[in-house]
Amino acid sequence: LLRGVGCDLLSDGSFRGSERYSYDGRDFISFDLESGRFVAADSAAEITRRRWEQEEVAEGYTNYLKHE
Repeated sequence: LLRGVGCDLLSDGSFRGSERYSYDGRDFISFDLESGRFVAADSAAEITRRRWEQEEVAEGYTNYLKHE
């Protein structure tokens, strides 16, 4: 599992953050800061997306991407 975190500073001073996970060289799941939701790349990742949403993991990702 490979994790990638990114942040873009926009011209208006705001920013856009994202976090992505890949597995075996393919996209697996990502977190969209703007919507505050996880995006599954395939049906296998959909299981993880549902579990993370039930466990309210998105709040931690939002805090990390907005403040770190």
